[in-house]
Amino acid sequence: MSSTSGVKKVVLAYSGGLDTSVILRWLQQRYNCEVVTFTADLGQGEELEPARKKAEIFGVKEIFVEDLRETFVKDFVFPMFRANTLYEGQYLLGTAIARPLIAQRQIEIAEAVGADAVAHGATGKGNDQVRFELGYYALKPDVKVIAPWREWDLTSRTKLLDFAEKNQIPVTKDKRGEAPFSVDANLLHSSSEGKILEDPAVGPDEIVFQRTVSPESAPDKATEITIDFVNGDPVALNGTTLSPATLLTKLNELGRINGIGRLDLVENRFVGMKSRGIYETPGGTILLTAHRSMETITLDRDAGHLKDSIMPRYAELIYNGLWFSPERRMLQALIDTSQHSVTGRVRLKLYKGNVICVGRESPNSLYDARVVTFEDDEGAYNQEDAQGFIKLNALRLRLGAQIGRKGGAL
Repeated sequence: MSSTSGVKKVVLAYSGGLDTSVILRWLQQRYNCEVVTFTADLGQGEELEPARKKAEIFGVKEIFVEDLRETFVKDFVFPMFRANTLYEGQYLLGTAIARPLIAQRQIEIAEAVGADAVAHGATGKGNDQVRFELGYYALKPDVKVIAPWREWDLTSRTKLLDFAEKNQIPVTKDKRGEAPFSVDANLLHSSSEGKILEDPAVGPDEIVFQRTVSPESAPDKATEITIDFVNGDPVALNGTTLSPATLLTKLNELGRINGIGRLDLVENRFVGMKSRGIYETPGGTILLTAHRSMETITLDRDAGHLKDSIMPRYAELIYNGLWFSPERRMLQALIDTSQHSVTGRVRLKLYKGNVICVGRESPNSLYDARVVTFEDDEGAYNQEDAQGFIKLNALRLRLGAQIGRKGGAL
């Protein structure tokens, strides 16, 4: 393979953990190629410099360790939240929205260093292999993609550890035992799945939760906050203007202490199987309620309903790894257009796992108290107009009922 593969240099998405360290050495041996490592800080909460040092131990000459938190939130998370995006009605897509950014930077680095291939550590059973590779091909159609989990024979943890020991790959003590579940994390969320979580009939133990206290342990007094929006994006918390990543970080902490954002979900993977995951999205859960509350007074009724009707399709595109597809870009343009008036302030209470809107105001508000009041509206609304409106809308119902009385089909 090494002499005929044609691969000279590969950019590897590298975490520094056991799996990607094994992959790094395997690539060097299997393809006899130069490996460039790319490690992204997306707010996963881990120190990344050890990844650089590990890569140096393997003789890697070009090592990229980048803080992409602001880019992640500004260019990926916030555009997604403008649509109030939920996959299958519940999942805030914390893992799915991170993959296109990683893929994008890998391709950019590959172009910069003259690499002809990229590699990832996703398995052949999950969604991430699809998300990474659809991103790669959309951005660099002729790129060679290497997915070790679909090629090698290291099909068990024992074999991985054996390979690591034979190749002098450091294995920390806690990695020698079988991890009770796997975790993926970034600034938007953490997800846990596998092993002790595989039976959907069994509730998760408290040790599973990484980012939130239990609602039962949250404070007995509500926390009240305000979030300011400009054109659909949050820009300030409690009156203080913050950068996107800083704002989400602070919302995460507020959500954590109030037990907000836990989700136990059985979802439909793109590859066809059902999967059970435990998700924690504390700041994102707060942001979703705040944004929807802002839209209630700033979006026209039918514009809002149209936007809601396309959201499931938009969510599915992101979940399936089609962030760079033309249809996602088209939907994004529609969504972004709808946000031009979504500016103002939302007041929320956070209490034992709940996010409760208690007030909203906007210079673009479509809410008119003169029209909706139960008191004298001083001519702002002519109630007699409702009679003709109702009769016109009832016409098809009346005609259908007449046919029904004659024995016709409904």
